[in-house]
Amino acid sequence: MNTLLDGKKITIGTCYYPEHWPETMWQDDLERMKRTGIEVIRVGEFSWNLTEPVEGTYVYDFWDEFLDLCSRIEMKVIFCTPTATPPAWLTEKYPEVLNAKRDGSLIYHGERCHVNHNNIVFRQKTELITEHLASHFGSHPSIIGWQIDNEINCETDEFYSESDDLAFRNWVQNKYESLDALNAAWGTRFWNQTYSSFVEVHIPRQTNHNVGNPHQNLDYRRFVSDSARSYIKLQSDIIRKYLKEGDFITTNGMFNLDNHSMNKESLDFFTYDSYPDFAFDEYYETRGARDLLDRNWSKNLSEVRSISEPFGIMEQQSGAGGWTTRMRMPTPRPGQIRLWTMQSIAHGAEYVSYFRWRTATVGTEIYWHGILDYSNRDNRRKREVEQVCSEVKKLSRICGSRYAAKVAVIKTWDNEWDAQCDNWHKMLEDISQKGIYAAATRSHTPLDYVFLGPETSAEDLGKYDLLIFPHAVVVTQMEAMILERYVKNGGRLLLGCRAGLKTSEGHITMDDLPGVFKQMAGCVVTEFTPEAPDEENIYVIKPGDNGQKFRMHAQGFFDQFEVTSETAQVKGVYDSTYIKDEPALVKNVYGEGRVYCFGSTFPEDTAAGLLKMLGVSNPYEQYLDLPEECELAVRTDGTYTWLFVLNYDKSEASLDIKEEMLDVLNGGSVHGTYKLPAYGVAVFEI
Repeated sequence: MNTLLDGKKITIGTCYYPEHWPETMWQDDLERMKRTGIEVIRVGEFSWNLTEPVEGTYVYDFWDEFLDLCSRIEMKVIFCTPTATPPAWLTEKYPEVLNAKRDGSLIYHGERCHVNHNNIVFRQKTELITEHLASHFGSHPSIIGWQIDNEINCETDEFYSESDDLAFRNWVQNKYESLDALNAAWGTRFWNQTYSSFVEVHIPRQTNHNVGNPHQNLDYRRFVSDSARSYIKLQSDIIRKYLKEGDFITTNGMFNLDNHSMNKESLDFFTYDSYPDFAFDEYYETRGARDLLDRNWSKNLSEVRSISEPFGIMEQQSGAGGWTTRMRMPTPRPGQIRLWTMQSIAHGAEYVSYFRWRTATVGTEIYWHGILDYSNRDNRRKREVEQVCSEVKKLSRICGSRYAAKVAVIKTWDNEWDAQCDNWHKMLEDISQKGIYAAATRSHTPLDYVFLGPETSAEDLGKYDLLIFPHAVVVTQMEAMILERYVKNGGRLLLGCRAGLKTSEGHITMDDLPGVFKQMAGCVVTEFTPEAPDEENIYVIKPGDNGQKFRMHAQGFFDQFEVTSETAQVKGVYDSTYIKDEPALVKNVYGEGRVYCFGSTFPEDTAAGLLKMLGVSNPYEQYLDLPEECELAVRTDGTYTWLFVLNYDKSEASLDIKEEMLDVLNGGSVHGTYKLPAYGVAVFEI
């Protein structure tokens, strides 16, 4: 058990940059934090020069003085490795460490995250700075944990330097071992791309349309993920040698790499950077009337929960946001800091750290505001943080509990990356991922995300009444077998269009779709088409019913099914055009469970209809009735259950409490009408 996520209390922290302020301000800052209720600070993620001002010269005076002050004031510290911003002396002397764009142009010193993770010099310099920091500060009593790097792959997840080119070639050779295997996997006979030597193999490079080979592109995404994981593990292995008992190692942010594997191999738990105010940035008008806005960050938090439960928030928004060159987010309205903090806690966070204590007066992020403004005076936002620090003490009983969902969306990293490489696949995911989450949260149906991996078992999945794999385009035999066992054991699986289309190499199967799911699905796809641009809306209805029983929008793509099993039934057909009356929804009894194949995507109205049809929508309606504007998030320890109700609207919400429950934040029992103010939060215990 680490000292931060100890299962006993929720801890509040903040990000602090002593290097930005005169030493005369440090003590006052720390003491004000303590009075506010802040117990932990994160420091050092952009400060390589403070320890190594010139190559090979290591000095510790700055951090020694600051950490000793923290010890005297009893402020706990998360110390960071500073590798996201290497110093100018390094990139000037060793330009080979720089990252490059696809066209070969270099990314220079002057911002952050401008290096590549495969260059041997940069990895050596990383080893040295990490070793010096960990060996010198690892035993310091104020330090309780370490953050590796900062938001790895945040500014870019594309790397095209010469070092990456060489590393990719080695990665490919290690994976395939022979040219025959490589050529087969990448389908190189198409357009005469066959390789006769591994020397000819490169990372994806500039082409006429920058399309390249789709199978190579899929491997490239895996390679970029593996490179980041290797770089994090390089540092984790060093820090682990000097870690005090109870101290931890983590990193922050989700940026298109296999965070699940990285967490297992290198970290003690995962942390996320939550900025819901992005919903109100300069692109607000493009989002549409039904966009979830800041509520959509609950989807992100649910994906974080799939990596690590409980987890931490290393950066929680506390002010307006933006750089001098891009991004404009308004100041959080009264109540929104509290709302967004409770949003994180409701979804599994047991540490929340605000970015940042005081807003920077220099640099690119002078408009990325913290708790305090430039003037350093107390303000409304600080008072709201004080309120949160006081209130979370009332939530200590939820620590160690788990999120309570009976419905989960299945994902895999290969399928995620394929959608980034395949425009046909991407279109499907764009509709369905947004639609399913919107339908679940607006119907007050708690939802998990499950990423299938080598350690996933059918027993792990057995706690869910329904699994939804929206578009299982890239799927392996092993993944299909896990889902098959889940269904045989009594589970229910809902598949959308294009299921079973590709192998792990991205090859299209020549088997009837849904390919590896065919036997358990009890049907095959006889014909399919993307939606034509001049198509009228097509709906799925009950056979012979004319839409009286249900009417669900089919959007983007249409699979047409033929039943192949006596245990399968057509439950829905298309209602118009040349596919009228063709099967669109098939239910098959398989073992003790059920498989449902839906021939299209899942826009919100369709997903909502299916959740209701399958009996999993709004599972807590016996306890309370909520307006659509409010989110319901649920945590349980097996004995007690906590219902978080979050009002994202700028108007008061009226709740109907149907059974007497404990009002955790305000005390006392509640029943009947309950008024929740704009941006308000209530926590009920049952």
